[in-house]
Amino acid sequence: MAAPLIAYTRVGKTFDDGRVVAVDDVSLEVAEGEFLAIVGGSGSGKTTLLRLANRLIETDSGSITVEGEDVREVDPILLRRRIGYVFQSGGLFPHLSVAGNIGITPKLTGAPLAEISARVDELLDLVRLDRAQYRDRLPHELSGGQRQRVGVARALAAKPRIVLMDEPFGALDPLTRDALGDDFRELHRKLGLTTVMITHDMTEAILLADRIAVMGGGRLLAQGTPSELSESEDAYVGELLRTPRRQAERLGALLPRNGAA
Repeated sequence: MAAPLIAYTRVGKTFDDGRVVAVDDVSLEVAEGEFLAIVGGSGSGKTTLLRLANRLIETDSGSITVEGEDVREVDPILLRRRIGYVFQSGGLFPHLSVAGNIGITPKLTGAPLAEISARVDELLDLVRLDRAQYRDRLPHELSGGQRQRVGVARALAAKPRIVLMDEPFGALDPLTRDALGDDFRELHRKLGLTTVMITHDMTEAILLADRIAVMGGGRLLAQGTPSELSESEDAYVGELLRTPRRQAERLGALLPRNGAA
């Protein structure tokens, strides 16, 4: 089998002088080309686990490798330029235009201006934003969904193999969230990305990801496809899997069987 693109080995992280255990002895591998969703409630450790991969947070114990390299032996700035990162609210620089936000990483790496401009146009096309209409807008002139699309474009600007996403669609309205999730899944396939997405929504994880890792209390409770997770004996994992089914049953009972619905 090919070596994993990302590998966590017995990783631990605490805060507040060791009194708060955020990640507790977690081992997890992400294969090249995989779309992995990490699911869990608030305080489960899922976001900390994500940020350890690109050294936004440093590990206390264990090791993490990215593309076969121990992340502790890679300059953190250079590491982050190799890994796309999508924040929950877009995380755009408010004083930069859409083009400026998307082109920031290629600019920092010294790419020629003409190449940056062409890359910005290419990415605006990829995330379905009209170049002429949006290129020179500032973030406050965009809707939430448009800001997230720019955030995705910025994460892809340096042509990374890996994209990390921290609850990227959670703050969006349902229609925008559904459309953007589908669009990113298609980008993942088209560009051959390896994606790790944090979400608290099990339905979203099932619909978008190839495999799901469930975190709770800083520990990895289970991992696998939805079918594999259904065999878990952990009560929390079982409850997470039952939630989408219960919602579907309630919707089926409440929505009319004919008409627009």
